[in-house]
Amino acid sequence: MSTSRSARHRAREFTIQGLYQWQVGGQDEAAIIAQTEAVAGYDKADADLFKTLLGETLDQIGDLRAAIEPFITRSWDDVSPIERSILLLAADELKNHLETPYRVVLNEAIELAKTFGGTDGHRFINGVLDKLAPTLRPAEAGK
Repeated sequence: MSTSRSARHRAREFTIQGLYQWQVGGQDEAAIIAQTEAVAGYDKADADLFKTLLGETLDQIGDLRAAIEPFITRSWDDVSPIERSILLLAADELKNHLETPYRVVLNEAIELAKTFGGTDGHRFINGVLDKLAPTLRPAEAGK
């Protein structure tokens, strides 16, 4: 991936950071958006995509978590907040953004994990999403 990140990738980065703020800091959607809009580089992000992804993911946390949990081998609370954020975002995109190919969703999640996650976080993310994708996109990802 080149050093210039796409507007969509930047939107996903800001969404991950927003979901992290929601989990760790307890901030609500409006506060997260207001804070994010003031961050350097926000003007290079797809702002509409950021707001859509953040809002959808927060609105569907329970359903998204329920879809993910069968594919993790530890408790949800033992997954780092960053990895939870990445999994929730990817699950939202798999479920609600069929215009984005599932391989793109997986690749973006892996890149986000490499950027923000722990040393082997990207392997964990990849393993979970490889199992989750066929349940949310059976026609595209196989059964």
